[in-house]
Amino acid sequence: MSDEFRQAAQRKGSFLQTMRAVAWSFFGVRKSSDYEKDVSRLNPVHVVIAGVIGAVVFILVLLALVNWVLSSGVAK
Repeated sequence: MSDEFRQAAQRKGSFLQTMRAVAWSFFGVRKSSDYEKDVSRLNPVHVVIAGVIGAVVFILVLLALVNWVLSSGVAK
């Protein structure tokens, strides 16, 4: 592992801040100034974990929505 990655992994950003940043990223609305703050503050390991959690939640919401539409009879 490189020194740069080790230093990045030692950042003190909280997991809640990371989840918030990943959620905004899913919507695609993020100010460049906020992005720069996140890059300097967030732990990249937390970002990867939050991204996976966000993707799983997104897929589950889509599956629930599709099941609801199909069971309601609207999509006949």
